[in-house]
Amino acid sequence: MRIRLASSSETRAKLLQDAGIEFVQESVEFDEDSIVAKDAKNFVYLATLGKYEANFKHFGIDDYPLLVADTVISTGGNILRKARCADEARNILLTQSGSITSIITCLIYHSKDVKVIDISSTDYLFEKFDEVALEAYLESGDWRGKAGACMVEGFCKNYIKEVRGFESTAMGLTIEVFKPYLF
Repeated sequence: MRIRLASSSETRAKLLQDAGIEFVQESVEFDEDSIVAKDAKNFVYLATLGKYEANFKHFGIDDYPLLVADTVISTGGNILRKARCADEARNILLTQSGSITSIITCLIYHSKDVKVIDISSTDYLFEKFDEVALEAYLESGDWRGKAGACMVEGFCKNYIKEVRGFESTAMGLTIEVFKPYLF
């Protein structure tokens, strides 16, 4: 079965490829900046719902089931959005250094037979980030487009002390939740 991944995320696409799920990747944009929410779970749900509604209206589900997801990071109760510049990324990453960071992913999977909505969270306890490595990561630009400037599969991986939850959730798509509904 082939699905439509309504996301431009290379990481989400890789998760689907690694899980052996056939997909087409195309989406219409949704402006997350219009969302007002103080709670990270509420924010990520509203962002995913907005993306879902825009993509459902444009594509429907007749050709392929629709999969939409969004991810947000929270540390100390604060929502950490995508950084707009290296200085902002540095500040965001320093709030995660030596603390517990929650990576929350919401997904909506809608086929002709089922509609699944899930919000999952993975908590990471990070050691303090090395300042030289942090600066190299910032220079690489790999933080761009990442919620909280965090890459648990990249820079942040070396500093993980403890994990509670699925790694796929932290990477932006909780495969374990919707995959059983595909077959």
